[in-house]
Amino acid sequence: MKKTTLTTLTALLCTSALAGGAGAQMPAMPMTSGSVTVNGASVFYKTSGTGQPLVLIHGYPLNGELFKNNRNLPGYQVITVDLPGFGKSVAPDANASIENYAMTMLAFMDAMKIDKAVVGGMSMGGMTLLQMYKMAPERFRGLILIDTTADPAGVAEAASWRGNAQQAQQMGVASLVPGLLPRMLTSVSRTTMPNQVAHLSTLVKNASLNGAVGGGNALATRPDANPVLATITVPTLIVAGVEDNVTPTELQLKMKNAISGSTLVQIPGAGHAATFEKAQAMNAALLRWLPTVR
Repeated sequence: MKKTTLTTLTALLCTSALAGGAGAQMPAMPMTSGSVTVNGASVFYKTSGTGQPLVLIHGYPLNGELFKNNRNLPGYQVITVDLPGFGKSVAPDANASIENYAMTMLAFMDAMKIDKAVVGGMSMGGMTLLQMYKMAPERFRGLILIDTTADPAGVAEAASWRGNAQQAQQMGVASLVPGLLPRMLTSVSRTTMPNQVAHLSTLVKNASLNGAVGGGNALATRPDANPVLATITVPTLIVAGVEDNVTPTELQLKMKNAISGSTLVQIPGAGHAATFEKAQAMNAALLRWLPTVR
C-alpha cells in the first residue's frame, strides 16, 4: 500500500523556489474559450496552455474564474468550466443535483474529446468530482480535492443551503454576497485585499437564479460519497485552507485517511476559497504534485 503523505506549505515553497519560485512571473499562456451543449445545458469553458489536460471545477455559487490565477501550469492544458447556471453557462431550469453536475462534466469531457485527465474540484466541484469518479473511474489520471468533503449535509447544513436558495429567489442572487464572503475569505484578506473581495463578489453576482437555487438545493441533498473514497486508485491531492470554516481541515484529514496514497496539503492563512485566496501556495502544491501523476 502506498504511504499517505501530508505536505506543509514550507516544503511546497521550497520546491517551487527550485522550479522558479511560487511568486515568479511566468509568461502568459495562450487562452481560448467556447461553449458546448451537453446534458441539456450550455457549458462555457476556458483553456490555457498546452500539454496534458487538467480540468478544474468551481464551487457554489462561483464560476471558472475562481481559478484565474491557477492557469499558468507549464506542461498542462488547464481547462476551467462554468457549471450549468453559473458564470456564462446556462441551466435549462433550477432542478439540479450533484449527480447531474457529474454527468454533465463527463459529457463535457466527451465533447472536448478528453478521454482521460487529471480533474480538480473545489467545494461543490469536489463533490461533483467524487460522483464523476464513481460513475467513470477509468476517465481519471488523478484527482485534486480542494476544500471539499465526502460527507452528506447534516440537518443544519442542509437547512443553510436551502436557505441560500430561498434567499436568492426572494431577494436576488446578489443578496448572497454578504453571507458567503466571510466563508470564502479570511478576515485578514477581507480587510486588506479589496481586489479579492471584489472578484469573488462579482463571481457570485454572475450566477443565474437557476444556478443559485439549483446549486443550493443540490448541496443540501448531496449524496454520501464516503464509500467512493476507498475505491480511488489514482493519485489524489487534497488541499485544505487551514482557516476554512465551511469544510474544516478535519474533513480533509478524514478523506486523506480513506484514500490510499493520497497527499494532503494544508495552506495557512486561507479560508474556503484557498485556491484563489492563496493562489501562489496552490500553484506550488500543483507544481510539486502533478509530476508524480503518471
